[in-house]
Amino acid sequence: MDITTVIGTVLAFGLVFFAMATGPGGLVIFVDVPSMMIVFGGTIAVVLMNFPLDNIKVLVKVCMRTFFYKAPSCTAEIDRIITYANLARKEGLLALETKLQEVDDKFFAKGVQLVIDGFPAETVRDIMELEAEWEHQRHLTGKKMMDAFGSMAPAFGMIGTLVGLVQMLQNLSDPSKIGGGMATALLTTLYGAMAANMFCIPLAGKLEIRDNEETLLRALMIEGIVAIQSGEGPQLIKEKLKSFIAPTVREEVA
Repeated sequence: MDITTVIGTVLAFGLVFFAMATGPGGLVIFVDVPSMMIVFGGTIAVVLMNFPLDNIKVLVKVCMRTFFYKAPSCTAEIDRIITYANLARKEGLLALETKLQEVDDKFFAKGVQLVIDGFPAETVRDIMELEAEWEHQRHLTGKKMMDAFGSMAPAFGMIGTLVGLVQMLQNLSDPSKIGGGMATALLTTLYGAMAANMFCIPLAGKLEIRDNEETLLRALMIEGIVAIQSGEGPQLIKEKLKSFIAPTVREEVA
């Protein structure tokens, strides 16, 4: 679990809701069904127009990725690759097959399997780089969906504001109806701003960070696996892979 995403989300909504609840009228005055329909319903409708259904189906999974997924440590991956390199050097590449059942990462397992199957190093690199690129593109699609939500929610908030103002101006002669129009006008802006700035935009930013972390990790795996296939020594592989991590943590590599 990514504790910073959880803490940030809870704090953002908790502080705002606490301020609402302790003010005059409490939370009840901030609940307006027409405003919710305009902002949330309209935003979802436009995102449905913008993306294929297959992408929308995985939207919940994309959101959960920001809360519950944490990329493996690069130092731990380097240690694993060095272990595999030592095994391959002592017992041959086929000995790596005994390690496959321990691998949870499908990308890494595929690379090791290619090595076991005897594909040339350049072929292994080409296949894995293609796999990594398409994985990157899928992650970008998830980020684009969150960006779309983040940009559309305030826009529909503004649309709701205009709707509320029209309703209010149409009923200036009836003071009892002015309050409803004004509430719709203001609450749609509030809902749009909250949805965008307290949820969608931060999650889109976290998805971009997750993608950058995985892109770096995939590049490290590719270099390590190709080096094993090429027969490079474990110490040389270790020094090569250390270039992927910050100098301050290089001493953590066994």
